[in-house]
Amino acid sequence: MQNRTPRIPEQPAPNPVGPDARFTVELASVVTGARRRALRDGDRQIDTAHLLHSLIESDPEVREAFDGGPRLAKVLGYLVQRSIGYGLRWQGSVEDSGAVPVLRDPAAEGWSPSAVTAMEDALHRAGLRGEPRAGGLDLLAALAADGECRAVEVLARAGVDARWLSGRAAERTAEVSRWA
Repeated sequence: MQNRTPRIPEQPAPNPVGPDARFTVELASVVTGARRRALRDGDRQIDTAHLLHSLIESDPEVREAFDGGPRLAKVLGYLVQRSIGYGLRWQGSVEDSGAVPVLRDPAAEGWSPSAVTAMEDALHRAGLRGEPRAGGLDLLAALAADGECRAVEVLARAGVDARWLSGRAAERTAEVSRWA
């Protein structure tokens, strides 16, 4: 008798080599959510607004950094609008805040230059604390610190001061590190 179930070849364990390889498990989940959102939205690259949206949805510490419901609700409102059409003017274009020159790094394929810069900044922030992996607050601080990225554009439209948010996220990260 022959088994009718097709044999699935053994798959190698995932070994992240992209810009997200040094994130905590929680933040890696955020990146996966951003990747799914970009794909669903028909975008060629994960950009900073995708990262912000996924970060807010997934990380309670990030939501707390907004210091209250009204700010957070407005940001989420803009992000949802973006996913249903607000960001159409961004489709087909590469997000590049000009923070770093556009490089053709194969490990960063599928990422906007601004998203790669934010992820590298998040890792740098974690490194300054002696942490080997970046967390959600690190990424939030990095996103909000890039005044020219799409995430900051969404924050500005929602009336959130990005510099304030970046500082608040950095402060909260320091608090969390002290208690760890």
